Amino acid sequence: MPEIELLQIFQGIATMVASEPIVAIARVVLIALGIMFVYLGANGTLEPLIMLPMGVGMASVNAGVLYLSATTTGTLFIDPTVSDPAQLLEVLQINFLQPIYTFTFSNGLIAVLIFMGIGVLSDIGYMLISPFRCMTIAIFAELGTLLTFPIAVAMGLPYNEAAAIAMVGSADAPMVLYTSLLLAKDLFVPITIVAYLYLSLAYAGYPYLVRMMIPKELRGIKMDQTAIPNISKKEKITFAIIMATVLSLLFPVAAPLFTAFFLGIIVRESGVTQFIEFLSGPVLYGATFFLGLLLGALFEASTILNPKVILLLFLGITALLLSGIGGIMGGYVVYWTSGRKFNPVIGIAGVSCIPTTAKVAQKEAHAANKFAMILPWAMGASVSGVISSAIIAGIYVTMLR
Repeated sequence: MPEIELLQIFQGIATMVASEPIVAIARVVLIALGIMFVYLGANGTLEPLIMLPMGVGMASVNAGVLYLSATTTGTLFIDPTVSDPAQLLEVLQINFLQPIYTFTFSNGLIAVLIFMGIGVLSDIGYMLISPFRCMTIAIFAELGTLLTFPIAVAMGLPYNEAAAIAMVGSADAPMVLYTSLLLAKDLFVPITIVAYLYLSLAYAGYPYLVRMMIPKELRGIKMDQTAIPNISKKEKITFAIIMATVLSLLFPVAAPLFTAFFLGIIVRESGVTQFIEFLSGPVLYGATFFLGLLLGALFEASTILNPKVILLLFLGITALLLSGIGGIMGGYVVYWTSGRKFNPVIGIAGVSCIPTTAKVAQKEAHAANKFAMILPWAMGASVSGVISSAIIAGIYVTMLR
């Protein structure tokens, strides 16, 4: 009797004992994984901005399972499946993360807010230094988003899920979240978590890919700094508003992403300090924090027990590897067409995700030649990668939704 009373008090333990062995093991594994994410984020091995809240959410949600009734168990975090208005109104008053999930996450708003912040941090002028070369690299760097799709279909995934996991090759996790919410809502949690996990690992692995594919003498090619044109603010704003309008006209389903990204760029170039500080600070980092926390809270044992997770893990790393290879191939194409005056390392920056891959490119070039400065061109390729990835996402969603 005392043992029963204790289990009634400590419901997390009681639900663990009462659940099937495989579910209990999955909960323990995910609790340990969440703790590990916090540790790896805190010491900088993985991206702390996303890993700290995600790790805490993952550990807590798998520990904090309780009896919601005599026959059902659950948590007080989120119910992602609720759709009935009366039931939704009830859980909005009970589950503490439900309002954030319902009003900013399930509709993709949180990804759009992050894109606004990314836009504010992006200097479109780098792309305009050499727009055709930058877009050439960006298109080649979509190799993973394009080739992973038929690979995933061949391995048994339906078209919509194949496209969602293929977007991991864009190396832009908010884009992956937005696309998977529209195309594969049942799998958007594992797909997005795969994206964030692999992005941290890919940035550690991409330098080795660069060294393997590009000899040292080419990695050390110096770019002509005097060839950088002076791009005015008016030109940048004009380009941004025209691109936002044209791309929204061509791909309306991705218009929220285009609007957010180019709005951020326009705010940056307009010099409105209040908006710049708001979007690059509270909006970007607030949205990133809650994105991580919500992903962790959504990563319950039932998620990892989905048999498709192992397949998603394989396809995610395949997409990022192919995109890295494609970006470097694009760097070589520009190198050959420019009379061998272009540093091919810039190609890896076409795999989007400003500014990390651009920093990888600069670091590798500097390691080969301390006088090699390629960061402006790498940033241009990275900005182009964001645009090309959003276009691919728009095509996938338009055709498959």
